[in-house]
Amino acid sequence: MNFTFTSVQLSKLNLSTTFLILFIALLVFSSFTALSKAKIEVINGHNAEGFARTQIKNETTKELACWVAIDGFKQKFRLPPASTSRWFTANDKRYSYANFSTWCDNIEFYPEYKNYRNGGKAFG
Repeated sequence: MNFTFTSVQLSKLNLSTTFLILFIALLVFSSFTALSKAKIEVINGHNAEGFARTQIKNETTKELACWVAIDGFKQKFRLPPASTSRWFTANDKRYSYANFSTWCDNIEFYPEYKNYRNGGKAFG
């Protein structure tokens, strides 16, 4: 069998190869941003008295800078690798877990968080 390609067929082949390479490069570089986000799990519940509470679990191998806020009160803290914060409990039964705000990121981007306690402390 004799395979011969015309110049039009070769240019289509080169064009499709170029698009394939660009697509693969886009996938590789876009995955870096997904991998750089801090992976946490937010655990919600109620205590024995019926007050809403929340907790953050660090599922990474890096220390995180975090905060938990409710009704204008914000607690900043450091969260060691593969650990769980203390429970943050609301002080009013009208609050639910939806009233809590949580945030965490790699502590290397927020060096001021190195001055805060590990795991946070209760509100109040």
